[in-house]
Amino acid sequence: MIDENSEFGARVARHLREETIVWLTTVTPSGAPLPRPVGFLWDGGQNVYVYSQPGARIRNLSRNPKVTLNFRGDASGGDIVILTGIAHVDESRPIAGLNAPWVAKYATAWEHAGMTAESFSERFNVPVHIRITAVHGF
Repeated sequence: MIDENSEFGARVARHLREETIVWLTTVTPSGAPLPRPVGFLWDGGQNVYVYSQPGARIRNLSRNPKVTLNFRGDASGGDIVILTGIAHVDESRPIAGLNAPWVAKYATAWEHAGMTAESFSERFNVPVHIRITAVHGF
């Protein structure tokens, strides 16, 4: 799916490996897009994982699992990367505080926000799996 041998694919992979925030857009029952910034982990293939609070985002996913993930791009309107995918709650995933790669990526951010792995895990306790189905951008 992501061809790291191409210039664009290498940029996509760089965003997925190095960025800490991506905009996850779900669709509300009325059909409106609802973007929210989220932390994420990429498995190096077609899968991205996030942790969500229970509520609107999860209700939206249960009604319509189609999502997009958008990175911020650059100040000139370039470096645009948009991933489309199918999302579902994945109860087989460990809680965030017990997910070693997640802790390694986000422990410093939690500390700056006055959170711990435990407090993050309590607040963002719904694991979501997103299977990337397409990559767009320039």
